[in-house]
Amino acid sequence: MTKIVFDSIDDLKDFIAKEILTTSEAIEIIGCSRQNLKQLVDREKLIPIKTTSRDRLFLREDIESYKRKR
Repeated sequence: MTKIVFDSIDDLKDFIAKEILTTSEAIEIIGCSRQNLKQLVDREKLIPIKTTSRDRLFLREDIESYKRKR
């Protein structure tokens, strides 16, 4: 696993803004339905980095990697 170190809170905010995706953003990149994304998570083809009661968050790298493999 790659260790990421941030020099400032602004660097962290920039990383989050660019590299963390919501369910809706992931769906748009992959080009699938919300139900299909849920199935991918259920089958552990995609692993969210955080799940809340309303949404899941994904790393952009994971979503783009999945899209390339399709």
